[in-house]
Amino acid sequence: MSLALRFWSGTSEYLHQDPARPRFMAIFKESPGFANDTVATVPVGRPPAPASAAAAPELPGRLIGEHALVARVHGLISRVARTDATCLILGESGTGKELAARSIHNQSLRADKPFIPVNCGAIPAELLESEMFGHVKGSFTGAIGTREGMFQLAHGGTIFLDEIAEMSPVLQVKLLRVLQDREIRPVGADQARQVDVRVVAATNKDLQRQVERGLFREDLYYRLEVIPIDLPPLRERRSDVPLLVNYFLDRHNAKKNGASTTITEEAMIYLWEYDWPGNVRELENMVERLVILSDDGEIKVDELPKNVRAFISEKKLPRPVMGDEGIDLAQAVEEFENGLIEDALRRTKGNKQAAARLLRLKRTTLVAKLRRRKLATADGHQPSVLEDGSGEDLERDLGDQ
Repeated sequence: MSLALRFWSGTSEYLHQDPARPRFMAIFKESPGFANDTVATVPVGRPPAPASAAAAPELPGRLIGEHALVARVHGLISRVARTDATCLILGESGTGKELAARSIHNQSLRADKPFIPVNCGAIPAELLESEMFGHVKGSFTGAIGTREGMFQLAHGGTIFLDEIAEMSPVLQVKLLRVLQDREIRPVGADQARQVDVRVVAATNKDLQRQVERGLFREDLYYRLEVIPIDLPPLRERRSDVPLLVNYFLDRHNAKKNGASTTITEEAMIYLWEYDWPGNVRELENMVERLVILSDDGEIKVDELPKNVRAFISEKKLPRPVMGDEGIDLAQAVEEFENGLIEDALRRTKGNKQAAARLLRLKRTTLVAKLRRRKLATADGHQPSVLEDGSGEDLERDLGDQ
């Protein structure tokens, strides 16, 4: 069990003893997502209990989250939606790029018109031109009739070009012409046709790097990047994990018969600590699977996927490396110890009683180590977080021993 999880196992006891308890508490007795019948307490900065689904920001086509990074995206989308500017949404796979595009459309004056998504990476290159711009009868083998393309279907509305980096150079030229002239030419057609479409593109690749490598047209890149919107990965907004878990629990519980599935507090902590390389999409798929496969209606740690449990168990502090010239063992041990103490103090917001519990030390032992560190710093050693917010009140702490 990691330091974080050891801390969590004693969090409730610590908070009831701490005189600064109001600064750290969040009560989630009423939360339907937790399998917990008692009032629990959690420190600010660690996973709060999920709000009920009714409290979740569940607007159509809207990213779910209350983190400042998500609020920033919401604010930018609200401003951009009122214009017809072309947008380029950037973010890792699973961060919600299509949701962001739908949010732009839903808040725009085009909201009552079509929103047409096109996955440029899922359609074979030889078919993508016809899919996007349409074709006329007889324009190629198999074209037994005239067919409108995605741009024509999106007339008056918004077209969302996902995985734009996968578009072939030939189609990049044609898309550039659409953005410049607001007209398309169906495959086999003699004349171009005007279209009134807002273009929102997205990619999980570094388009600027693609331009430098000659894989993406520079002029098209600048046409698309009028308004860039960066979506944060889930690991950078961990405080939204409980909210998302609860939202997806409610969503998938509604699809099944029988009692609703809940999640234990310890399992929620594991989900909080996990780095989510697949982001929100990975989280939703995992919750759906757990709801379906849960035996007793309660998701426990041992039911979580192996990769999640392995990730938590392998979270370790970096190990010192000995070079050919050897290593100062005493200094390495001291630095390792200081790192553990600093981590404990950060996690407990400077509360030494709780930090000592994390380190399985007596409080007096921890305070003595802090005093020695303070004296060493006075002799010219590099200062650290041990003096920030903990060393300044050291004399008062020593008097309390």
